[in-house]
Amino acid sequence: MTRWSDLSERNRRLIVFGGLFDATLRIAALFDLRRRTPDEVRGSKRTWEVLVSVVNSAGVVPLAYFAFGRRRSR
Repeated sequence: MTRWSDLSERNRRLIVFGGLFDATLRIAALFDLRRRTPDEVRGSKRTWEVLVSVVNSAGVVPLAYFAFGRRRSR
C-alpha cells in the first residue's frame, strides 16, 4: 500500500484537486436539486440526491445529473 508521504508532490496535488473538484460538483448538484420542483427533475429528486451524495463517482454522477437529470424550464 502506498502512503501519502510516498507520493510525489505532483500526485498529491492531483489527488487534492480531484477531491475538491468532485466536492464542488456534488455541492452544486445538491443545491440545484434543492431549488427545483419535482416537475423540473427527470426521475425522483430523492434518488438523485442519494446518488449524488453517496456514490463515489469522481464527479460522474453530478455531471450526469446536470446533463440528463434536469428538465428545461419553460
